[in-house]
Amino acid sequence: MSTTPCLHHWLDASAARVPQRVAVVDPGHGDISYAGLARLSDRLRDRLAAGGVRPGDRVGMYLPKSIDSVATIFGILKTGAAYIPVDPGSPPWRAAFILTDADVRVVVVDRACVAGLEAELAKLGRSLPLLVVEEVGAGRGVTAALGQGPVSPVVATADPGLDGLAYILYTSGSTGKPKGVMLTHRAATSFVDWCSEVFQPTAEDVFSSHAPFHFDLSVHDLYVPLKHGARLVLIGEEAGKDPGTLAPLIAEHRITIWYSTPSILSLLAQYGKLERFDWTALRHVLFAGEVFAVPRLRAIKALWAGPRYWNLYGPTETNVCTYYEIPAEIPADRTDPYPIGWCCSHLQCRVADLDGSTLGAGDEGELVVAGPGIMSGYWNLPERNAQAFFDTPDGARWYRTGDLVREVEGGVYLFHGRRDRMVKRRGYRVELGEIEAALSGHPEVREVACVALAAGDGAITIKAWLSSKSGERLSIIALKQFCMGCLPQYMIPDSFGFLDTLPRTSTDKTDLLALKARG
Repeated sequence: MSTTPCLHHWLDASAARVPQRVAVVDPGHGDISYAGLARLSDRLRDRLAAGGVRPGDRVGMYLPKSIDSVATIFGILKTGAAYIPVDPGSPPWRAAFILTDADVRVVVVDRACVAGLEAELAKLGRSLPLLVVEEVGAGRGVTAALGQGPVSPVVATADPGLDGLAYILYTSGSTGKPKGVMLTHRAATSFVDWCSEVFQPTAEDVFSSHAPFHFDLSVHDLYVPLKHGARLVLIGEEAGKDPGTLAPLIAEHRITIWYSTPSILSLLAQYGKLERFDWTALRHVLFAGEVFAVPRLRAIKALWAGPRYWNLYGPTETNVCTYYEIPAEIPADRTDPYPIGWCCSHLQCRVADLDGSTLGAGDEGELVVAGPGIMSGYWNLPERNAQAFFDTPDGARWYRTGDLVREVEGGVYLFHGRRDRMVKRRGYRVELGEIEAALSGHPEVREVACVALAAGDGAITIKAWLSSKSGERLSIIALKQFCMGCLPQYMIPDSFGFLDTLPRTSTDKTDLLALKARG
């Protein structure tokens, strides 16, 4: 075993240290102790290994957030394989693409997702072995899927090492297809160790798990509490979007460390009736994924006055790479968003020009990042990897984030936008080109272009401009329904505009600036 443990070793260490302590709570469904979670993940490990899963393989997970999916993640890691989490709410074609692109050995899948997945796999001329979970809930689903008979234990030689692949998270791709971001155990554990250093969690903490497991915020939610023997409270997708349900849940479970996108905190401030509840347990409020408009930030701080607030920044490829603690008092005249902050201690950050040369303080350029926390690359995309990385004579490998920043006094970074057509929306990175590619598949669409528009509160909205083959205005309801069948919900445009033809530049490209000016 490595001196620094792999991710799954933290679960087993906590199970040995505090076996009866509650590890994970799934409100309304039950909970599981550290010893119980370790046993269940061991059983799944053995079943997967008996089915041929080996270190270095990839295993798909197509399950709603639950104790079953937490056990599945650790069971996969214990085989030495990497887990590939797929959003159960996304269109089945997307799941089929991800699972075949990652060349998974087997998929642990919710029964409700099987028919759609198999139909889409058939269209691709593929089939995949499935371990079907009939009824997700408090670990009972995985237990039933494994059956009553014993599975011969495997010899514990499946440690992939810190440089072994731990998981692949698929994000929006400019080609119209998702791209897989590969993260090693070293990348994840270096981030978790940094969180432990900065936020000082203890076994008495209660963590929220608001982010879905296919979203990079979940890495903090899963591994930091289980490393320290703390408690993790799972928040499902429906509850996570409903401030009326979410607010009492946070108070009832005495959550001490909260992590979400700013948009969720804004919803809580506006509609959660937070003044009705006791929030004295909260120690830290972490937010990431998008700009937090100061009026919205001020509103949540007025209602949750006790905890420390942290702005965490970073793409999936680096997880968090900079951080900034929000002052206890926000000046009344402040309107500019707070900085993305200082470089995390386990990474190196700098502002570079297109050639990778370092720019001076105050100059705007691209943020590039090096260190153990960055991804090992995009899965099966060598050309994209060649664009994303560059090496320097000192042996450092730098990742180009695509984000434009400026370094100011004290080594603090200010965010200024993107180089490309990627936007942050509800915490997700969205390639506008992927939305365009999807809408191009509509039988009545002749041309399509998407633009991102800034709302007054700092949020981003997406507008799709279309021209139709018939020249007639298309039904917005029908367009929304079409999008629901081919895009995740967070990528569906907020609005649609119609033109006879889309404007063109002098080089005959779609004039995005002209479309953006139309609003």
